[in-house]
Amino acid sequence: MKYNFIKKVFFLLLFGCYASISYSQNYWQQRVEYKMDIDFDVKNHQFTGSQTLKYYNNSADTLDRVFYHLYFNAFQPGSMMDTRSRTIEDPDGRVMDRISKLDDSEIGFHKIQSLKQDGKPLDYQVEGTVLEVSLADPILPGATTIFDMNFQSQVPVQIRRSGRNNAEGIDYSMAQWFPKMAEYDERGWHAHPYVAREFYAPWGDFEVNLSIDKNYVVAATGILQNPNEIGYGYEDEGVDVKRKEKKITWKFKAERVHDFVWAADPDYTHTTAMVDGGPELHFFYQKGVKTQAWEELPALTAKAFEYIQANFGEYPYPHYSVIQGGDGGMEYPMATLITGERSIQSLLGVTVHEALHSWYQGLLATNESYYAWMDEGFTEYAETKTIANLNNSQNIWDSKYKAYFYLVNSGKEEAMSTHSDHYSTNFAYSLAAYTKGAVALAQLNYIIGESATASALKKYYYQWRFKHPEMYDWIRVFEKESDIELDWYLDYWVNTTHTIDYAIGSVSEAEGKTIVDLERKGKMPMPMDVYVTFVDGSRKIYYAPLSMMRGEKENESGLERVILPDWSWTHPTYQFTIEKPLAEIESIRIDESGYMADVNRGNNIWEKE
Repeated sequence: MKYNFIKKVFFLLLFGCYASISYSQNYWQQRVEYKMDIDFDVKNHQFTGSQTLKYYNNSADTLDRVFYHLYFNAFQPGSMMDTRSRTIEDPDGRVMDRISKLDDSEIGFHKIQSLKQDGKPLDYQVEGTVLEVSLADPILPGATTIFDMNFQSQVPVQIRRSGRNNAEGIDYSMAQWFPKMAEYDERGWHAHPYVAREFYAPWGDFEVNLSIDKNYVVAATGILQNPNEIGYGYEDEGVDVKRKEKKITWKFKAERVHDFVWAADPDYTHTTAMVDGGPELHFFYQKGVKTQAWEELPALTAKAFEYIQANFGEYPYPHYSVIQGGDGGMEYPMATLITGERSIQSLLGVTVHEALHSWYQGLLATNESYYAWMDEGFTEYAETKTIANLNNSQNIWDSKYKAYFYLVNSGKEEAMSTHSDHYSTNFAYSLAAYTKGAVALAQLNYIIGESATASALKKYYYQWRFKHPEMYDWIRVFEKESDIELDWYLDYWVNTTHTIDYAIGSVSEAEGKTIVDLERKGKMPMPMDVYVTFVDGSRKIYYAPLSMMRGEKENESGLERVILPDWSWTHPTYQFTIEKPLAEIESIRIDESGYMADVNRGNNIWEKE
């Protein structure tokens, strides 16, 4: 294996020193260390667990209570997830009213049998998918405490993300499967009930020992610690594997992650592929009608990882696993669960998307409840560029912009600042988080330029990975890289549903010069790139920055550019002069790049009659 561990370790140490210097004065985050022993009963679809959780309070606050997520409790009739699905206008087709019809053997649950803090029994109560815990002793700033929990859980039938016996026959897709400590940050506790989406948790380390029927193959977050002991991966090398016992214990470790996923099935096929310089890719799937697609996937995924690391930052873990399971595609640290009965293009697309979540959630762990677009949208942006590179595609943004325009015209758009669970429709959430979120990045290619956007995105990754960046943390990196103020961009694009609509109002001639009148018809202001093509074939750009940008983007067009006076957002009209008569002008067009999300591009062009 050619994985360059020394290089990785050196970089992480160097980066860690830089990060501690840069953010030590005003940034903190909590830390957790989980050790779990799980005894799984495949006949009853239940398991018992003992969990030791070391909790580090790195805040300046004294904590007198904590909260755990109990995600499996969502899969019970009458739960918030069930009720929401049966009352929302456009329920997820995978959920619908299925939870309401589950019987006692099909529901999910977590039953807490005991919970202690540093050996002292605790008082707690279960409120749906949240465990509310009163502490025996407050956790002081800078202090640590240890929680010991024993619990019993039942795996629900596969409905959403996690569960047993999914539609493709995978026995166990174990996501959000254990009592998980909620995140506490500068805004306080984030003990959101599990209604539909999203997730937010503290960084830490995991040691998970999973005892399960000996016939099962397990895929998981982290690194398998005992492959020789269980015989896994060694059978073909002639190792004598003795499995007289009914169960075997799979031991996994994962460091610097904020979640842990696993899946198990007796019929998994396991293959690997190596990305040049790392990581090692692992693939777990059932052989069947789409076996050929899965056989083609490893080489294509390795190629995708090479592009991703070159353009968006280096992947810091030694492994990444693509696991057939779940109900679509869902990302987790060092792994993804995806449905596998797909064509190779569909399989590659979902794999690339979920893998990129390792950058824009797995490593840049934003609070998805409030910033789903910083996860899904940035992932969608990077996926679009990666797939385009693999397919040598052109016009890669057309479908994204058309989808955004469709959202605008639907009348159902809501501000991207809406809490993920509180959108009125799944339609509005999906197009805001995925599509408008992707356009948020794509449009910066227009505002600050393609080079500044690309370099800022990579710097954002290196400065904020292994942390919990928020909206202004992200945009501040882009401001520094471009030397342009961008708070106005977030004010409009994220916090409102205002749209962009600029028009060429009139073109006239006076004293041998051409007078161009521009109009801002939409409420959202933008800088103006106006491309002028002359009759002789020459071209020129007339550029009007917004006054509140406090700067100008670099000229990357290769054309001569005239920088015009700033356009203030308070002024609905703007006029500039071209130093040639009207007869010498062939056409005038606003934003030839197509990066600006102008909802009516039909009024962006004037052409000589």
